Amino acid sequence: MNTPALKRFRQKLAADEAVYGLWVTLESPSISEMAVAVGMDWIVIDAEHGHLDWKEIVGHLRTTVRSDTVALVRVAELNIALVKRALDVGADGVVVPWMESAQQIREAVDFAHYPPIGRRGMGGERATCWGHCVVDHVAEADENVLVVPIIESVRAAQNIHQLVREPGVDVFFFGPSDFSSTAGYPGQWEGPGVAEKILAAHRVIQDAGKKSGLLTTSSENLLDRRQQGFCMIGVGLDGGLLLRTLKETLAPVDRTPKVMTTFIPEEDTEASATPIARPLESMRPDRPEVMNLMGTGPRFDFSPGVQFESQVGSHNQTRQLTTGILTLRGGAALANHRQPVGETLTLLAGDAVVEVEGRRYTLGRLDNVTLPRGLVRSIRNRLSQEPAVFHLAMAGDAVPRHWQDQFFPRRSMPDSGTGFPGAERVTRWMLARQYAAGSNTTFIDYLNCDLLPDIEMSGGYGRFDPHGRLPAHLHDFDESICIIEGQATCIVEGRRYPMSNCTAALQPRGRVHYFVNESPQPMAMIWIYAGPMPTRIVVDERCATVEGDPWGVDDRLATTVVAPTGHSVLPGR
Repeated sequence: MNTPALKRFRQKLAADEAVYGLWVTLESPSISEMAVAVGMDWIVIDAEHGHLDWKEIVGHLRTTVRSDTVALVRVAELNIALVKRALDVGADGVVVPWMESAQQIREAVDFAHYPPIGRRGMGGERATCWGHCVVDHVAEADENVLVVPIIESVRAAQNIHQLVREPGVDVFFFGPSDFSSTAGYPGQWEGPGVAEKILAAHRVIQDAGKKSGLLTTSSENLLDRRQQGFCMIGVGLDGGLLLRTLKETLAPVDRTPKVMTTFIPEEDTEASATPIARPLESMRPDRPEVMNLMGTGPRFDFSPGVQFESQVGSHNQTRQLTTGILTLRGGAALANHRQPVGETLTLLAGDAVVEVEGRRYTLGRLDNVTLPRGLVRSIRNRLSQEPAVFHLAMAGDAVPRHWQDQFFPRRSMPDSGTGFPGAERVTRWMLARQYAAGSNTTFIDYLNCDLLPDIEMSGGYGRFDPHGRLPAHLHDFDESICIIEGQATCIVEGRRYPMSNCTAALQPRGRVHYFVNESPQPMAMIWIYAGPMPTRIVVDERCATVEGDPWGVDDRLATTVVAPTGHSVLPGR
């Protein structure tokens, strides 16, 4: 047991200093050696998820001997055999997942202590120098062993007042991803409302005189978490940090391929996708599709000369997504403000500048800026006589903007860059990587959780040449599709809708649909999903016909606002 490191760890926590660490998931002990070399206060070796075996875990533990780094093992579950084994092979403590009750806390502490305090068995393993230092180790271990419960469910947060009363625990760790799943947002790092629930539980822990920690998603997020009072701060997972660095390094040369679960580049998976016969019954939709004509949605005056018309949102029962058209009259500006949800802006017409905490981006047509929640941003129309028109999307309901008077030094950002690492992402339409999502189509990804890890949505631009189309498909989340150029035909389970002039379609979760360009001119769209990764489930074409409708005809659902063609809402078109 690394007693000096454990004492320094607790001394820092007692002084309200941060202790920084690395989450280890890969096999090589060299990873932990690097963490020790750069002075990490702790590592957590993950034996819950992934593929590490006990021999590899011991290899990681050996790297921290006679160092200032505490080595913890995350066990797979609250299990006395797993806790004993982790401590016997030399861990300085255990991280225990899915802790939801005071009884579980008591058991975890019991499992980590020798009798008569607890129930840890005597072992002649590495921790006791193979049985030669049992007496010394028992006293040392009971005094210093670290037990770190993970709070990763809504129920755990609800019980936090009881959990913090239990002795034997100095620090709690949060798992935002699992927390989001229990809140109804699987696959999201912090789904809607989850960040607020975590901060509320964190404050309870602070009030009890204890500390809390979590993993961070970027350097900026690390600073934010420290300001919020978190003390046990993880800089990330070893594999995640490596992938993030690789993608950021390759971004300037336009090499930012998505990492797919099959380990096959997306182009290959799209080409070889085998449609399923029909959707699973669990995907049955509960709402109709809605086609929203520009000029018919609710309007919000954000500031003088700045108006947002919501096309897809809570007014037509969209879940976790709002999209629409933001218009700035000549010379108008939207002053510094924050948003509690992620936001993405694509310039459709005009000449505009977006500033993010002083970083100034001049946008051209179809350039996109995507902003995680919390960043201070402003927008200005550079033209005095012509409007600037944006497609805007938010990860949730339309919410009031929080105006800010904070000053940031200004600096112009390069026209060829991709934004600021760990903060906003900028996609230049002329420079972006393109791929085919269907026959005669060209697509560009603006946002998803690979490109911007903390974003709650995904989406991009799609161009359809004549006869271009997508396969019949559906999604496990709601989708907004806005036709920004030309004329499209949207087919939803046999129902056909002509679309143009910024008409926006709401495709609810589970609706089988596809788009096709039946005109002689190109067609283009902005598409946004209410999910962090643009995953589509391709189905047999018959599912998109009246005869093959997998859900059956329901006249109550077949009520939509059909958008007629008309004059263009965008200047110069």
